[in-house]
Amino acid sequence: MSIQRFVSLAAFGAAILLPCAHAVAKSGQWHFVVTNKTSSSISKLQVSIDKQEWGDFDIGSGIAAGATETLVWDSSTDDEPCEQWIRAKFRDGSSSPPSKQDFCQDLDTPIEFTE
Repeated sequence: MSIQRFVSLAAFGAAILLPCAHAVAKSGQWHFVVTNKTSSSISKLQVSIDKQEWGDFDIGSGIAAGATETLVWDSSTDDEPCEQWIRAKFRDGSSSPPSKQDFCQDLDTPIEFTE
């Protein structure tokens, strides 16, 4: 399976689980927390193992400015490496720089996107 297909499938699987409440995320599923500290809504979150091929999380209508959301990984991503890159795309057209995160450690400390 190509990395692009794998990342796409992983992101699709995560999108299915996004509506899960924080309590569900705590029940043993891999999750992470995002805080949007910018003045623009996040319209897209992308993850990558290698910073070359990116997969999108379906975050519905987005993550509002000032909001904090808990996102749940689909179990199909369990064999992926813990360290991956994440970036945000904003409604105003700007993007965050990619940030390397360990998605297996400190799951409840928010990944903060700032201006």
